Amino acid sequence: MATEGFKRKLAAIFSADVAGYSRLMGKDEEATVRTLEDYRAVMSALIKQHRGRVVDSPGDNLLAEFPSVVDAVQCAVAVQKELQTRNEGLPEERRMQFRIGINLGDVIEEQERLYGDGVNITARLEALADPGGICVSKTAFDHIESKLPLGYEYIGQQTVKNISRPVDAYKVMMEARVTEKDEKQVREPIPLSLPDQADSPLPDKPSIVVLPFTNMSNDPEQEYFSDGMTEDVITDLSKVSGLFVIARNSAFTYKGRAVKVRDVGRELGVRYVLEGSVRKAMNRVRIAAQLIDAATEGHLWAERYDRDLDDIFSLQDEVTQNIVSSLAVRLTEDEKTLRTAKCECTVNPDAYDLYLRALEYLNRFTEKTNQQAREMFREAINLDPAYAQAHAMLAETYLMEWTFGWSLDPRTLEKAWEWSQATLGLDASVPEAHSVMGEIYLWKKEHQLAVSEFQEALSISPNDANIMAGLGSVMTWAGDYEEGLSLINRAIRLNPVPPPYYSWFLGHAYYLLNQHENAVEMFERAFRLNPDWWPSQVFSTICFVEMGRMDDAGASAEKVLEGQPTFSVEYWEPNMPYKNQGDVDRWADGLRRAGLK
Repeated sequence: MATEGFKRKLAAIFSADVAGYSRLMGKDEEATVRTLEDYRAVMSALIKQHRGRVVDSPGDNLLAEFPSVVDAVQCAVAVQKELQTRNEGLPEERRMQFRIGINLGDVIEEQERLYGDGVNITARLEALADPGGICVSKTAFDHIESKLPLGYEYIGQQTVKNISRPVDAYKVMMEARVTEKDEKQVREPIPLSLPDQADSPLPDKPSIVVLPFTNMSNDPEQEYFSDGMTEDVITDLSKVSGLFVIARNSAFTYKGRAVKVRDVGRELGVRYVLEGSVRKAMNRVRIAAQLIDAATEGHLWAERYDRDLDDIFSLQDEVTQNIVSSLAVRLTEDEKTLRTAKCECTVNPDAYDLYLRALEYLNRFTEKTNQQAREMFREAINLDPAYAQAHAMLAETYLMEWTFGWSLDPRTLEKAWEWSQATLGLDASVPEAHSVMGEIYLWKKEHQLAVSEFQEALSISPNDANIMAGLGSVMTWAGDYEEGLSLINRAIRLNPVPPPYYSWFLGHAYYLLNQHENAVEMFERAFRLNPDWWPSQVFSTICFVEMGRMDDAGASAEKVLEGQPTFSVEYWEPNMPYKNQGDVDRWADGLRRAGLK
């Protein structure tokens, strides 16, 4: 191919195709095409969010280019995680997995199309990737090795079709574990941000993790039910002040994995592990559970239950009571009352089923799934208007929509207020209603009331890591930076593999304490884990300005406008919920110096 008159450039190339595409088409062409179109739309949106552009999408393939390898790999990780979540909602035989290859190489650009060895090598790397996995070239690896908190496995020199020389290739493990040619470990750049639980001393009270219950139903779409049962047991145990309970987000990192109880206890820094299974069929539910000492791997208690679905809450209560008794934990009088109150949450099994389905969507932390969760919580309330917990989580969807920046309409916050008030009218012991109220008071700049509501929520559920982290965040806004940071780190001890917003909470505390490098690492991590959350980029921009890195500040400001084109410093300045005016002025000045208005 003659290259005279063509533009040459160095580009980060991303290529993806469907593993087993012919098999999927052979089984159901229409369903496969629909899924492919949906997944391709998801990928295209994520590519745009990571500053890339789609070059071509023939058949089951998608080719894109990015301004940097870091952007390309961050996007690939986001794509694989999002598609994995979506696949969980499909029957196993219809799940669609992509293989992704990434290369940094010289390409020829002609009318927005790309050609050359740089593209060909990327396609060969894609073929080396596992289904649902990512494979990168040595040239790409050299640009991300010390920049991203991921793991890499060197798979050697690969001889690939139509390329004259072997290609050094690495698999991206998507977790902090690296195997190179010399088998040296590469550490995550900021170990101080998320403590190593294996080195943490055991708490001075019985400590436990509830592993995700295995779905034993014949229908894989019942996964939400076993997950919901697990979450409910975690919630119940979190209300017992005499226990130390690992949060849901961290417990669910073990979902679907064959693990040793001793390793789980060591990795999470706990003494006891509860594991079990759930089988739901028609109006019956069967649960098997066992409590194990992680240090000795001895069984403390085991039981099987076979009940009507109508008895689900009393069954959960019985499981909790047996665990508490086995660990010789003494309940306070208030905690004894809370145990029986839960059983009155709803008497409608269909409402509970909808509630569990909604939780599964809510826990994905995206704008679309938040809306889906809201609709299901509403349906649950329609079936049982006295369902307090469903009211509380409906309020949570409006609060999430506001705090993640998906809505700038003040009426969104008003709806969160209305539903949390309705919750408290039904049952004042629902902790989430108080935490939602605390967030609303924060945005109203009534800081003492905000702190008080979170403290009330934490008194009801003293092991709830999310509430503890939320209290820490409120305290940073209220000007108590050190105490806020301390509470957030205590929450991470309960939730060592936290959701993205914990990273934002940490980054905000570090920013206010002028620890800019740590702050940027946390904000960038939050943005990688959830590109929908554009406020992370806002604060990265300010940190870059205050560090004097104006080029980085400008690039970061551009990302802010990509994620939120209508972002306005003028609009947000009077609405920022800082207690100290100096913090508001600092925020606005940093963004204006970066060129935002």
